[in-house]
Amino acid sequence: MDHVDERVGGKLPSAEIIAIGTELLLGEIQDTNTRQIALFLRSIGIDLFRTTIVGDNEKRITAVVQEAINRANIVITTGGLGPTVDDPTRLAIADAIGVDLEYHPDLWQQINQRFKRFGRTPTENNKKQAFIPKGAMVIENQVGTAPAFYSVTEKGLIISLPGVPKELEFLLENNVHEILSDFIRETSVIQSLTIHTSGAGESVIDEIIADLESNSNPTVGIVAYPGQVDIRITAKAIDNTLADKMISEISTMLCERLDGFVFGINEDTLEKIVSNQLIDKNKRVFIIENGLDNQVNDLLRKYDVLVSIPDLLHKIEIDILELSLENLYKRIKPNILLFSDLQSNSENNLTLKIIYIYLDQLISKTFLFGGHRNLAVEWATKTTLNFLRVQLLNPIGGINGKSIVLNQECKYLND
Repeated sequence: MDHVDERVGGKLPSAEIIAIGTELLLGEIQDTNTRQIALFLRSIGIDLFRTTIVGDNEKRITAVVQEAINRANIVITTGGLGPTVDDPTRLAIADAIGVDLEYHPDLWQQINQRFKRFGRTPTENNKKQAFIPKGAMVIENQVGTAPAFYSVTEKGLIISLPGVPKELEFLLENNVHEILSDFIRETSVIQSLTIHTSGAGESVIDEIIADLESNSNPTVGIVAYPGQVDIRITAKAIDNTLADKMISEISTMLCERLDGFVFGINEDTLEKIVSNQLIDKNKRVFIIENGLDNQVNDLLRKYDVLVSIPDLLHKIEIDILELSLENLYKRIKPNILLFSDLQSNSENNLTLKIIYIYLDQLISKTFLFGGHRNLAVEWATKTTLNFLRVQLLNPIGGINGKSIVLNQECKYLND
């Protein structure tokens, strides 16, 4: 049952999460618990292989739990531990592992004490919460009224937690962490790094790094957004030092192959990177947008890198656009002027025209948008910011200039 990772040379436990609640299936509330548990598992080095949402139906929960414990060493359920008829998790877990429910008088006493502390009186149906699968261990819920529990079976560990997010979070950190530490034979860590790129589409990036995407450890995956493609590297190892080394090796290879497209990692944003470049050069930029909902200006405004002269906007004459922009540039020297215009062409396709003027040099570039129109503004915004980023790195090189970009970025990624 253990997932064997040859790169690390040890056994890493695998886990599945089962979120229980018909309200989740109906979309009445958002499932934040699965994300919370996933982040927790990742922080302690446990592989999460699958997540499932199932309604408040005893037979379906039983079937889902049985399937999960045949695949994973650790199964964590959340929800369905309340006192009402539609809270069937306890009985479903018992059915899944082939045992009866067992009454715990001490658990009922804890429930009464907790209700008393909250200034309330438990009803008779709350006594249902004092029944847990035979052989299971109680996890005392100090921040709520629904007791949690865990069962050790031949196939692994089943942990059942309440669905209230604050209770879940408390139990994960204060109880479940210790339970899993005792259960897991081999300790491990999971580290990840996200590399942000712009200037190339998902298919282009994929073609360049396809062989790395087939790695089993570290894994390399692509997530595409309008105007941006992220590459996530995830390493599983016996300690942080080895995980960092594994990530560093792959990130160096990615940098070399994607020279010119990488702009940052993890929490970096294009607007932050561009703003830092402008600040480093002691320059500001005057940006004129058409069809972009003023998004570029709005993103950069908080960094205090914009030239703001409102009356200049009235000086543009579309018929003589470049000449008008050159005349405007003379008013803001030695700063930078950037014009970005998103519109439909004669074939009803969306095009983005960018004009950049700096040091008396005018660079004009037109990009064709091929996605859904609802994403066009976000794409145009990212494309405009990336155009500016590359020009600031290579003031004479144009949009495809590469040499300066990744020499710096690779060093940053691997320091």
